[in-house]
Amino acid sequence: MDFDYLVFIGRFEPFHNGHAAVARHALARAKKLIFLVGSADTPRTIRNPWTVAERAVMVQSALDGAEDRLLIRPLRDHLYNESLWVANVQRTVADAIQADGGSADATVGLVGMSKDASSYYLQEFPQWALVDVQHTETLSATELRRYLFSAGHVDFHGALLMLRGNVPAPVFDMLEAFRKNSPAYAQLVAEHQFIEHYKAAWKDAPYPPTFVTTDAVVVHSGHVLLVRRRAEPGKGLWALPGGFVNQEEGLLESCLRELREETRLRIPVPVLKGSLKGQHVFDHPERSQRGRTITHAFHFDFPAGELPEVRGGDDADKARWIPVSEALEMGPKLYEDHLHILEFFLGRG
Repeated sequence: MDFDYLVFIGRFEPFHNGHAAVARHALARAKKLIFLVGSADTPRTIRNPWTVAERAVMVQSALDGAEDRLLIRPLRDHLYNESLWVANVQRTVADAIQADGGSADATVGLVGMSKDASSYYLQEFPQWALVDVQHTETLSATELRRYLFSAGHVDFHGALLMLRGNVPAPVFDMLEAFRKNSPAYAQLVAEHQFIEHYKAAWKDAPYPPTFVTTDAVVVHSGHVLLVRRRAEPGKGLWALPGGFVNQEEGLLESCLRELREETRLRIPVPVLKGSLKGQHVFDHPERSQRGRTITHAFHFDFPAGELPEVRGGDDADKARWIPVSEALEMGPKLYEDHLHILEFFLGRG
């Protein structure tokens, strides 16, 4: 064996034949294989349909017989703090090795496929030797998810055949069980259809559009104001009050308008403006499934006092004051990158 441990980082949404080929190569060169399963602690979306536990089962079932050599750990995203993400990878690997009884001088390497710009992270860990596995011919996970959510398509049987041909047999069985038995599947299909129709409406534009939105982070007496989304995408998820900027308004005006429309918050505008504590632009290219969407978030802070009455309106079916500590633990229930926005202004990330 060349290594005591090899580290394999990915989202595995789903775990497909390409992933399996990399894993088998790694198992031939290392005593143990550490899987870091990314996008942990996020809601189900068409980009991230499965929990870490579900993806761990995919990995274990596809690599049957090697379970005692697999160390599977969750890995959270840090969209706006690359250094924190790198540190989290290093810490998680060190903890996994220690829990496994490995020594401090264990030989560690990183395994993966340099296939496109998304593989940049393979160069982020110079302390680990890189095992760059040749690209294995398989459909991408993005394409496989598109086939899975094509329910009602005229060639859905063909879509299932494409899935069967590109994922390990036990993973296909899991996908079929998910499709037939999970209540989440129907909502993900609805979200997929919404996104497809949304993008189709812009297909004749001379270039892909960039959307501009605003979000309000309103903190009052240790609570943050959140709304529950009424419709797709993200139906039923909790979110910061916000929305698209109208043509005739500035960014702050847009933020205040959306805040009042979605929460019926009655704090006067001059008071809100006077409580503005900070603002920041959040522009990760993959933050929204609708397309390139840049949001300007404004942080309003009221240190003390009775919580004002709020109620859902417009695109929100509920509005609620939630303790900050609780909101920061709501990752799987929060829309898009709103957990990361909260962490930016309120800590823990």
